[in-house]
Amino acid sequence: MTLNHCIMQKLLFPFLLLTATILFGQDIIYKEFKSYELGDIRTLKIYIPKSYESDGTRLYPLSILFDGDYLFDVYTGNAKLFAQRDKAPEQIIVGILQNENKERYTDCSYDKINGLPTEDSNKFYRFVHSELLDYLETTYRLSPFRTLVGNTLTANFVNYFVVENALVFDAFININPYFNPDMPSFLQNKLSNLREQKIYYYLNSGNYNSNAKHKRIEEVAYLLRSLANPDIVFKYDAFKNSTKTASIGQAIPSALAHIFDIYSAISQDEFSLNVKHLSPPDAIAYLENKYVEIEYLFGTNMKIRERDIYAIESIVIDQENGDYLSSFGEMIYNLYPESPLSDYYIGMFYERIGRYKQALKNYKNGYAKINENSDDAEAYYQNIERVLNRQDEIIELEELEKEKKEAEKELLKIEKEEQKEQWEENKKAQKEQSELEKETEKKLWEESKNAQNKKKEADKKIKQEEWEKRQKAEKEMREKYRKKD
Repeated sequence: MTLNHCIMQKLLFPFLLLTATILFGQDIIYKEFKSYELGDIRTLKIYIPKSYESDGTRLYPLSILFDGDYLFDVYTGNAKLFAQRDKAPEQIIVGILQNENKERYTDCSYDKINGLPTEDSNKFYRFVHSELLDYLETTYRLSPFRTLVGNTLTANFVNYFVVENALVFDAFININPYFNPDMPSFLQNKLSNLREQKIYYYLNSGNYNSNAKHKRIEEVAYLLRSLANPDIVFKYDAFKNSTKTASIGQAIPSALAHIFDIYSAISQDEFSLNVKHLSPPDAIAYLENKYVEIEYLFGTNMKIRERDIYAIESIVIDQENGDYLSSFGEMIYNLYPESPLSDYYIGMFYERIGRYKQALKNYKNGYAKINENSDDAEAYYQNIERVLNRQDEIIELEELEKEKKEAEKELLKIEKEEQKEQWEENKKAQKEQSELEKETEKKLWEESKNAQNKKKEADKKIKQEEWEKRQKAEKEMREKYRKKD
């Protein structure tokens, strides 16, 4: 599928906002946006959270809604509720109005022969992909996370942004989509090969849809489930005893809960699936990584919730003898230095290993951070009393510790003396061994020298005897010849 972006045309055409109607005192803006791609002016309905102006460094995830006329208010209402309940980050929400002149039918049409966008819907695709996204990115402080939402026909069109080569959206909400016949195969070809790029995909239907539409939606649901790809975070709702209109109000909160599940505090399901069986260091790392990902995706520089700290508390306390309580307390101190929790966990760590003096110090530090009129003050002070009641034991342990150190010091002194004596003995033994080796070498040399001298004498004697024999033989020979003559 080819979806031209007309980059050169986009660069030559400046965005022009012909009119901008701002409802002062409210957080919703109406803008009329002139699109070069569409050759038309489109009305945008934009929700900006009230915190946007008060926090100039914060980034916000973006949601773009097709059928903004119908979906904007219900989506925005749910998004605000989720944010207030700390179930999702605050979002910048942009609704594209498509029903003033039934633009949705032209914007989101497709070729019935090949299932691809028509020439007109290709223009709408480029409008959203290039013009609108570029404008929003340069105008607002956006985090990397983007959601695209559609209903029935426009929900089908959402999926052209799923199957494109480079994904520019992370989450896709498909409310009762009127899938074209080719869309299941488009999705299978794209999502079968999706790797290392997580997407969140929501889909719903119900018996209020026609059999053909409902069957195709369930075909896509089955396809996505069968892929078993961890990079596709998928949810399908089949609403019973509902209507097409009522299902919009059911689908949107369900989709928000699904997409922003990672943002929420650790639920019982998340704890059971991902946390329960972790070791203390892995549980601490899981918690830290969860909030790093929240900050990256949603631009929310949020401290770890106390509720999530308590969620892994039992793992840190009960496993591995509480050896990671100190690390746990240090992590909390970096987040909440004003909280007594860090001192409590570090104090518990020292108390468990019998270092009561350090435990008492940390418990007192934590108690000093609590308002004395607080209901928590009395309960917290019990930690101090528990350690103080062991004062005799503390003194005894300190004496034992002192005696132990003295004994270790004396033992070390003895070991050093023994090492010195051993070194001197070794040195003496080495010297004696060296002298013995020299004496042995001298004897061997002398014996060798004597043997050589004896051999020389023997050789000399043998040569003398041989010479004398030759002289005698020669003399006898001369005597013999003389007698003949």
